[in-house]
Amino acid sequence: MRAIGNLGSAYGILHEATRNKAYLDSTEYYLYAALKLEKEDGSPEGMIHQYCNLARLERDLNQYNDPLLLLDSAQVLAVRLNAPLHLRDVAILRSECFRGMGQWDSAYYYLQEYVMHNDSVLNQEKVRALVDMQEKYESEKSARIINELELEKITSELKAARLRRTGWGLLAGFVLVGAFALVFFFQRNRISKEKARSEELLLNILPEAVATELKAKGEADAQLIDQATVLFTDFKGFTSISESMSPKELVRDIHAYFSGFDHIIEQYHIEKIKTIGDSYMAAGGIPTPTSTHAADVANAALDIRDLIERIKADKQQEGAPFFEVRIGVHTGPVVAGIVGVKKFAYDIWGDTVNIASRMESGGVAGKVNISQATYDILQHDTRFVFEDRGMVTVKGDKQWKMWLVERAG
Repeated sequence: MRAIGNLGSAYGILHEATRNKAYLDSTEYYLYAALKLEKEDGSPEGMIHQYCNLARLERDLNQYNDPLLLLDSAQVLAVRLNAPLHLRDVAILRSECFRGMGQWDSAYYYLQEYVMHNDSVLNQEKVRALVDMQEKYESEKSARIINELELEKITSELKAARLRRTGWGLLAGFVLVGAFALVFFFQRNRISKEKARSEELLLNILPEAVATELKAKGEADAQLIDQATVLFTDFKGFTSISESMSPKELVRDIHAYFSGFDHIIEQYHIEKIKTIGDSYMAAGGIPTPTSTHAADVANAALDIRDLIERIKADKQQEGAPFFEVRIGVHTGPVVAGIVGVKKFAYDIWGDTVNIASRMESGGVAGKVNISQATYDILQHDTRFVFEDRGMVTVKGDKQWKMWLVERAG
């Protein structure tokens, strides 16, 4: 199968060099033959590889609808495999196809998807560090067990010696036991501290339930969560405002903002997913589903808005540059799981994520913009009031029903 696929790739290279259509026909023939064999063999990775090769071929021929269909098939398989490398390849090919069609918004969106998955691939080193730490802990645990056995042996020998010796000999035995006990105490204390550091690092990267599953099984299964609420934030005019700040000032301010966001979502038991540049993403109702996820996220979003407004007022008094925030919220099903093997990350996927991003980009600075789906859940909650924005078109995309939410009273 691989040989046939490689043969198709080789003919593709010859076509690039000579523009001979005969080579192009051979490329297409062998790639489809390889795809057929991969399907018969039931190899999802091989199928993804051939789908992407065929998509590249169609893209190079400026036939953009066909590669998008091929990439749809590749993405379904890549999501099932939870394979960030393949998701990255699919995203960049989609971006190139939309760019060729002149659909720049879609091209940019999938370029961001490519960057996100590329970051996930780079994040894989984190899991290696945790595995090394776990191995170190297990090694030290074995050493502790050996020390305990040695101590038991020495204690037993001293009991026998006590029957034979008196006076200074007995005292020396107790001193020896005390010395070994002291060594054992310090060894156990050091292992306990190393384990606590490992736990802290793991919980800083993953939700507690996922971390527990990872430690127990060595892996964590992806979840299909029927209903979660996703939050996106983005700073209005970030590029132009950041140009008036030094790099040190910019990093300091972004760190202060996002640290505040972290504190707020922790209060509402919401899971931080990631930051991408000046964007912040979090979700409620994952990994453990809850009945309050929509209200929790709405409250957190309003607290984030209020935090930014307070900082803005302080910056205005100082005459310093300040940011305004757009916040978007949407509720729906998501797939959640760990991406990568090294430098791994907990992430979520699905249309719900894309729509939440649309709620943010179509939002109003200083307001919390929610979708119809989120409104349907919150509309009878007396803690909130809503403003109907009607149908809003986002970046030339289709129209979306949107609402602004505020706290009642």
